[in-house]
Amino acid sequence: MTRAYYTASAPELAAASSESILGILSAQFPFILEPAQRDAWMFEIDQLAKLAMHFPDTHYFLEFSIPRMGRRVDAVILRRNVVFVIEYKIGASAYGRDALDQVVGYALDLKNFHETSHNLSIVPVLVATKARPLPIEVSWSNDRVAVPVRATPETLSDVVDAFTTVGGTALDPAAWSEGKYKPTPNIIEAAQALYRNHSVEEISRSEAGAENLSTTAEYISAVIDYSKAKRRKAVCFVTGVPGSGKTLAGLNIANLRMQGHDDEHAVFLSGNGPLVTVLREALTRDAMERAESMGNRSRRSAEFTKASAFIQNIHHFRDEALKTAEPLVGKVVVFDEAQRAWDVAQTSKFMREKRQQNNFSQSEPEFLLSVMDRNPDWCVVVCLVGGGQEINTGEAGLQAWLEALSAQFREWDIHLTSQALGTEYMAAGAATELNACLRAKRTAALHLSVSIRSFRAEKLSEFVGALINYNAADARNLIRELRQFPIMLTRDLQAAREWLHTKRRGTERAGLLASSNAVRLKPEGVYVKAKIEPADWFLAPNGDVRSSNALEDAASEFEVQGLELDWACVCWDANLRSRPTGWETMRFSGTRWQNISNEDRRSFLLNAYRVILTRARQGMVILVPRGNVHDPTRPPSEYDAIHRFLEDCGIPRLEAN
Repeated sequence: MTRAYYTASAPELAAASSESILGILSAQFPFILEPAQRDAWMFEIDQLAKLAMHFPDTHYFLEFSIPRMGRRVDAVILRRNVVFVIEYKIGASAYGRDALDQVVGYALDLKNFHETSHNLSIVPVLVATKARPLPIEVSWSNDRVAVPVRATPETLSDVVDAFTTVGGTALDPAAWSEGKYKPTPNIIEAAQALYRNHSVEEISRSEAGAENLSTTAEYISAVIDYSKAKRRKAVCFVTGVPGSGKTLAGLNIANLRMQGHDDEHAVFLSGNGPLVTVLREALTRDAMERAESMGNRSRRSAEFTKASAFIQNIHHFRDEALKTAEPLVGKVVVFDEAQRAWDVAQTSKFMREKRQQNNFSQSEPEFLLSVMDRNPDWCVVVCLVGGGQEINTGEAGLQAWLEALSAQFREWDIHLTSQALGTEYMAAGAATELNACLRAKRTAALHLSVSIRSFRAEKLSEFVGALINYNAADARNLIRELRQFPIMLTRDLQAAREWLHTKRRGTERAGLLASSNAVRLKPEGVYVKAKIEPADWFLAPNGDVRSSNALEDAASEFEVQGLELDWACVCWDANLRSRPTGWETMRFSGTRWQNISNEDRRSFLLNAYRVILTRARQGMVILVPRGNVHDPTRPPSEYDAIHRFLEDCGIPRLEAN
């Protein structure tokens, strides 16, 4: 990938004609060059050429790629040992909040993911071409990313001068540009980047992670090509360690087959309603913004329809299949979180209550496979399978898929990993029995063994696992390895909010999280029964009270499963209580707490906390309320015991100011 469309030293830029630079930019541009884009480039070229004459010791990169965000920053200027990240807003008369967040996001992207920028000073600059000049304030954060600077074309030279001091080793522009870029996009950013035709290699944090995802994609593509050529039907089961990018792998496969394989009608299906809603809306908004930035007009309805054809709700797919016995459009179907498909009892119950079908006797995996089996020639099903993540009644797990294949679809080709038949995904007895009767090809290519979730928290899932397993000693050892992932403990919600406000920058997102039955957090100001609108909560900008960043509405495990925040406050209620022998699980019903004795429901609650404790990518604060001696539903002794255990796990206190 070309890191920048155009690069030049100050003397080279000053000596070149604007038309020649425009020609180089246009040749790299993958779209039709609209007048608005051409005019913007000409303005920037002329202005930067003047800057280059003023600062002969600078180097310039135009349209520099920020793959994690699927975008290119207008300009990067190197002077001495400082990196200036410049975003132009042509014709803007104000320094918009969204634009400031955008340029800070670019700067943080370089700081965190561009190897040769880790130890450098980085200055995000927003140039609003019609705005009034403001005084230049030189202010740095602890990581040497400056507080964003508001500039006009006339004051940009003053900004460059103010932030560069005499001395320091001058950067080698080529070495800086060629530094390894190891991004960790969240699933929203990844979906947008893939949709923009970025490769998975460009948006993967490590060579190992990229290679792992690419190997999986290549194997499944080979299965698709073979099935198409030989008129076969096949299913591939993709497993992986926590945070290994199974959803990303599925989006990558669907996107790759959607490009250039129109006859396959590849689609990504998920039963995770909030994930589908957020991704569809994110792709729609991104497409609209891209069209607008190039001076084009795009209808929202058309972009939403396109995004909805790519990412669909599995239940809508199922309901459509119930209306007809004919094959549905789609030869390649990716089922996300396939382990969550319903068993026979839950599916039958749903059909009786919602569809008025009293004699439905298939599990969801069995029915979905039968729908794909309607194709008269070939098809490929890709199942993304997680382990130990059950949070709902009736989730069938991988076992139901394999049982359906063994009983009714024995002519299908089955591809899976040896891990798929392990106890993390299957009951031991069932795994042994199915292993003996299944005619399946084992391959390591379908197991994602490298975690790519967080660039700061390789050990977070292990720490949370120890905490959920009530092993304070292991948790204390593991938290020492989370030095770059701050975890704090507080009894004060306002202190938690202030901490999040100080941590979140640019386009980063922060939010409140709580388990779905944490209903006695309501007196503290956290009301889980007030449902969020996922698209607004995850996508709305700062200043919008519906946004997660407003820190007003808490999301539950059901609304954040499969999605992530940068910073989170996990609000802990008395539904998960500390006892000398382990966790006691409770549910609130009517006016009092009741003990949960059913093992499945106990597991669901523990997994709910596991989910919300692993949603943050950069750090989190855990809120344990103090309770109220006058309220028997909020006994201070219970909250104190939870707080003591979390302190025993090595989590330091965040004191209120």
